[in-house]
Amino acid sequence: MSENSQRPRNSTAYARHMHTITSPSTEVAYLLRVPSPIGRIELTSDGEHVTGLAIESSGALPHDQQPEASCAVLAQAAQQLGEYFAGTRRSFDLPLSTIGTEFQRSVWLQLGQLPFGAAVSYADIGRATGRPSAGRAVGGAVGANPIPIIVPCHRVLASNQRITGYSGGEGVPTKVWLLKHEGIAHK
Repeated sequence: MSENSQRPRNSTAYARHMHTITSPSTEVAYLLRVPSPIGRIELTSDGEHVTGLAIESSGALPHDQQPEASCAVLAQAAQQLGEYFAGTRRSFDLPLSTIGTEFQRSVWLQLGQLPFGAAVSYADIGRATGRPSAGRAVGGAVGANPIPIIVPCHRVLASNQRITGYSGGEGVPTKVWLLKHEGIAHK
């Protein structure tokens, strides 16, 4: 296990690596596809940050028609994902850039602080972002996470530990696989 994978993630470290922008770009500058136990994964980048991660759904990825064009940060992300799936990495240390509302970004920041093997509820995230009664809005922001796994939205469950859905890959079966991989109890 590398030193980075043993280091606990804290909000300061995560915030230092998270860059946010408010207007989306229509072009994917860099793209890399990697195999995984949950299907192919497509990583995108602006050349400096990881900007997206998509998990194969019904045999397709969002940019299947675009040829791969990798860069150093995508190679690093692919390596860290490989270590995560092999069970030797528990946290990611990558520069990230996301597009979203202020509320979405506050939810994603909270997600980035969730340690490997731990789960929280949507209500917990709502309280942490100063909106304790915003369960639906939190769920929407969790579902809109552009960089799943690395920003671990799969670690959010209902208050009774039930899975209420998952927007990545094949949906709930993908989330179940990720939760089992991390030893997270769920219903």
